[in-house]
Amino acid sequence: MNSTDHRPLTLRDVSEASGVSEMTVSRVLRSRGDVSAETREKVLEAAKRLGYVPNKIAGALASQRVNLVAVVIPSMSNMVFPDVMTGISQALDETDLQPVVGLTDYLPEKEEKVLYEMLSWRPSGVIVAGLEHSDASRAMLRASGIPVVEIMDVDGTPVDSVVGISHRRAGRQMAEAIIAEGYRGIGFLGTKMLLDHRARKRFEGFTQTLAKAGIEIADQEFYSGGSALAKGREMTRAMLDRTPQLDFLYYSNDLIGAGGLLWLLEQGMDVPGQIGLAGFNGVELLKGLPRRLATMDSCRHEIGRRAAEIIAARLADGSPAAPAQITLEPTIDYGDTLRRR
Repeated sequence: MNSTDHRPLTLRDVSEASGVSEMTVSRVLRSRGDVSAETREKVLEAAKRLGYVPNKIAGALASQRVNLVAVVIPSMSNMVFPDVMTGISQALDETDLQPVVGLTDYLPEKEEKVLYEMLSWRPSGVIVAGLEHSDASRAMLRASGIPVVEIMDVDGTPVDSVVGISHRRAGRQMAEAIIAEGYRGIGFLGTKMLLDHRARKRFEGFTQTLAKAGIEIADQEFYSGGSALAKGREMTRAMLDRTPQLDFLYYSNDLIGAGGLLWLLEQGMDVPGQIGLAGFNGVELLKGLPRRLATMDSCRHEIGRRAAEIIAARLADGSPAAPAQITLEPTIDYGDTLRRR
């Protein structure tokens, strides 16, 4: 099967790839016990390599599709993806489509499992966060035969359509703003970025821009686990205990930035005169803080809306369409924590 062929895979494809009959393939995939271990392994390996997902509703619906859009995201607890889901839901309100959500916790192996289960129910489209996937997940998406929209990030090669922002550019823009306002002793606080690829790309764009201006990050602090105000407080205190000469702290997200801001105000520090702060995401809830945190809007509501519109339009048209690539442009909100000269 050609890698650019987006037709849905069939039992015959797996049969040809594994060298056994379609009936045997069916037995293996239905977990029937009357197949040898060697044959079972051969079939499962071929199915995984091709990205084949068994159709649990075969024969039940003439269309072989259900009016569901699979939405695969890392989390619903960090204040970012609820806005994405709102945009998706609003865009699908005028259609027969309904979103159904699967969570991956930023784990590639969990994303594989979620995609496998969701695609087995033959949804009408897939919206999935990020561009980094395992080979098995990418194979399943390519072989699904349905519209696929990757969201949040455009710094990479999409499977099909993509809607998001350039996180490297976002990091560069924040660094340029900080440099322009005269800050030089800069610390970075954020998640451990092995699996949070978007945070990693922002960090790369940020540090590369600082380096071009002859500035190095003076201190760094990373954490694992969910974003939280308490984490921001702890990290900020630890960093300033180590490196008290810092005059700017850049946080990988608004929530830990808000924790840092509250701790600094409690210490009686002058923000942004003595020390400036900035986060990322533009979380509306945090606008009730004593000072408005400088941040950058990640366009998450619009990303969700535009992704769902691509799915709905492709299905309404009923014919193959060229993949859409939509890059949105976030803007910096200087708030009350990034001084303007």
